[in-house]
Amino acid sequence: MTDQQKKLTARVKRVAGQVAGIERMLEDRRYCVDILNQIAAVRSALDALGVELLTRHLEMCVIGHGSGTGHESAQRMTQQELLDEVKTTVSRFLK
Repeated sequence: MTDQQKKLTARVKRVAGQVAGIERMLEDRRYCVDILNQIAAVRSALDALGVELLTRHLEMCVIGHGSGTGHESAQRMTQQELLDEVKTTVSRFLK
């Protein structure tokens, strides 16, 4: 596992811990505003993770497409197909 993969995995585990914290807060009948603040923190953490993954995808799979630096599962695509994939991915991410 690369350092980058370790960092991403650590971020996912941190988010999972935050979600588990929300569950505990609900069980403990914590104040609603405190729970909502924790939900906002989870959303922010997921957004940051998504931006990191999107950036990596653009660097490795789009800009580096065909150079051998892309993901082993990436299919060969034309520039238009790559652009369409990025547009779809960004659109889904921003919803």
